[in-house]
Amino acid sequence: MFSSFGGYLIYIALLMIIPMLAQSKVKNTYKIYSKKPTSSMMSGAQVARKILDENGLYDVNVEETKGFLSDHYDPRKKVVRLSSNNYHGQSMASSAVAAHEVGHAIQDQQEYAFLRFRTALVPVASLGSNMSIFLILGGILLNFMNLFLLGIIFMSAAVLFQLVTLPVEFDASNRAMTQLVSGGIIRNDEERETKKVLNAAAMTYVAAALVAVAELLRFVLIFLGNRD
Repeated sequence: MFSSFGGYLIYIALLMIIPMLAQSKVKNTYKIYSKKPTSSMMSGAQVARKILDENGLYDVNVEETKGFLSDHYDPRKKVVRLSSNNYHGQSMASSAVAAHEVGHAIQDQQEYAFLRFRTALVPVASLGSNMSIFLILGGILLNFMNLFLLGIIFMSAAVLFQLVTLPVEFDASNRAMTQLVSGGIIRNDEERETKKVLNAAAMTYVAAALVAVAELLRFVLIFLGNRD
């Protein structure tokens, strides 16, 4: 399937290294700015509550959750969950993460199109992630190209989810910066450093999307090559 086994190993290495580099960037950036307090000295929980209230989202709760950078917004239960460090922390990193997650809550309130589309894709993307590789491998081992093609279709759904995630995450970060500045949570001279936290986090989604697209294209080329 590949003319060079060495080339294949390089390809696989890149697929592993790109996400690792992105994750390393996030952790290092977070580590630096989790030690730098904001001028407002508000905790992540206070930041989230303030922005939620200012946008009329009184029904959205803010809760502490376990794990490192396990922060997320749950649209089903209308809850912003912040990891302990960010829930209690008064740093630029804590404020940035909290505001970003609230950005998703605001998207939900305003029925942001890409968020609604991504939510609708969740069941099919989950199925695609779990089943695609088995279908593809089955197609290769059994030399059954229709099964291979079905695997590619399933994988495409998972890749589409990754791509749709990008505008959702970037928009949430933009909303976060707007809310942090307009709400007086950070000063203008703190914007640059806060953006570094948000940008580093966004790169993990970009890396995941690049890897997903590259993997899909590889299987598409294998499929087309076998048809010839």
